[in-house]
Amino acid sequence: MQFTRPMTALVAMGAMLALAGCRQDMHDQPKFFPQRGTSFYGDGRSVRPQVDNTVSRDQMQDAYFSTGMMDGKEGDGLPIPLTKDTIARGQERYNVYCTPCHSRVGNGEGMIVQRGYRPAGDFHTERMRNLPLGHFFAVMTNGYGAMPDYKAQLTPQDRWAVAAYIRALQLSQNAKPSDVPSGEQVKNLHEIAKEKGMPDDFAKSWELPKTAVYGTPNGQDNGIPGQPTAAAKPAAPATAPAAK
Repeated sequence: MQFTRPMTALVAMGAMLALAGCRQDMHDQPKFFPQRGTSFYGDGRSVRPQVDNTVSRDQMQDAYFSTGMMDGKEGDGLPIPLTKDTIARGQERYNVYCTPCHSRVGNGEGMIVQRGYRPAGDFHTERMRNLPLGHFFAVMTNGYGAMPDYKAQLTPQDRWAVAAYIRALQLSQNAKPSDVPSGEQVKNLHEIAKEKGMPDDFAKSWELPKTAVYGTPNGQDNGIPGQPTAAAKPAAPATAPAAK
């Protein structure tokens, strides 16, 4: 008898806990079923009309302007007018969002790269110069490798302006005599630097800062799988301790 009473109390307590956990609030909560009527709204419809000017992802009037893609491939056209204002806007946005990694001249040696961040893309390589304009727009939209996307910071119009400015940067470092208008004089950058009183190393070749790291086992830029990369430079041998 003494054993039965505690067992009965224990069973009763368990039943109370089980019943307390069997509430139907979530199951019976008020909700709308698709395509069913309701008395909640005056028009009797549970499905509400779309907000004015709502556009579906597959209803964009100019898909290339919004994605940089044509028939599934990166396009090479500029869907906005190429004017001085476009280039100026692209330069201003580039200097704000791109220079920390790519630097103001686009060589991939921005300030945070000099402080140890992964080296950014160099716009002046042969591969980068031959990429279609839509590639740069798509990268800003979706990100690429270690680079995050910038679609929240840059409108499509601004992304195209930045892409146009990147082309201007590439031309500035890969110009040919045939690109110079007739009658204009071409001067060597070293001569200009000397005339302007710039340091002796102002016009020297760009070098990646020693503080930059790739974060790879071999310490080199191994690129992205499936993408062509330049031949990796051999790593410098470690300095051996001096013999005693």
